[in-house]
Amino acid sequence: MIALSVRGLPRSMTEEALKALFTEFGIVRSLKMTRDMFTGDCRGFAIIEMEGHEARAAIAALDGKEVGGSLLRVGPDRGPRGRGKGRGRRR
Repeated sequence: MIALSVRGLPRSMTEEALKALFTEFGIVRSLKMTRDMFTGDCRGFAIIEMEGHEARAAIAALDGKEVGGSLLRVGPDRGPRGRGKGRGRRR
């Protein structure tokens, strides 16, 4: 299972439309899209989990693709920033 970071989503994007876009390349195991708490609009970012070979096919096809006037940036999720190996406080 690979978690994909999807950035550059248009404000009008819905979970259903995003899932349909990625389902072309395989089964979407989970999808978490960030939304504005007041308007409910997409904030341009989502995390999608897919199987390895399906995720790699989605990256190859969708990274740099224009959707709704925005260029998507799709790649493996790197996790929370600032939590790299050997960078934390020692306890």
